[in-house]
Amino acid sequence: MEHVGPARKSFHDEIDLLDAQVTTMFALVRESLAAATDTFLAGDRELAGLIAQRDTEIDELDIQLEDTVERLLLFQQPMASEFHHLVAVLRVVPELERSGDLAQHIATRAARGLGAEMPPAARGVVEELGSRVVAMWGVAADGFADRDPDVAARLDEADHAVNALARRLWDEVVAADLRTELAMELALVARFYERLGDHSRHIARRFRPRPRTAST
Repeated sequence: MEHVGPARKSFHDEIDLLDAQVTTMFALVRESLAAATDTFLAGDRELAGLIAQRDTEIDELDIQLEDTVERLLLFQQPMASEFHHLVAVLRVVPELERSGDLAQHIATRAARGLGAEMPPAARGVVEELGSRVVAMWGVAADGFADRDPDVAARLDEADHAVNALARRLWDEVVAADLRTELAMELALVARFYERLGDHSRHIARRFRPRPRTAST
């Protein structure tokens, strides 16, 4: 049985800590997404402020994680599987950060009171968009924890449904003949949800089996 020296054990511990922090980032993004739809529809400015604070946490984790990965790549000697895992994390984290930004973009529309002007049919579509995107991010988070590459195919299918709902939202906007500002904002919101679905798919494509470590 191969002996793992202190340096390698410390490296493995750092990877475990890194993964735990990425999992925390997933949770923060998903919480922001869940709250963003409610915030937008209710016009809740206070909750929008809380989502902005959470986005600051996400941004800080982004910087911290990227610095950690770069340090491990530079100063450690990762095996091939560990190297691929670290590079995957380096690509996943910016997608998480951008998704936190998108959740904030949706929530900031609350301050304009646009949700109150939406016709019931359009509100229903936004609610379903929010629900489906949050579900996609739950699948992506579980896929990261399990290192399940098959998650990508499931998210591709779910993303088709999100894209169809985004088109349906635009159809509802056109049919309702809304004022120009509201119509433009809803078109942006639909695009934000589409991009959130895309980010979850992109992340899932980075998943690889967990790096194998030598037994102690």
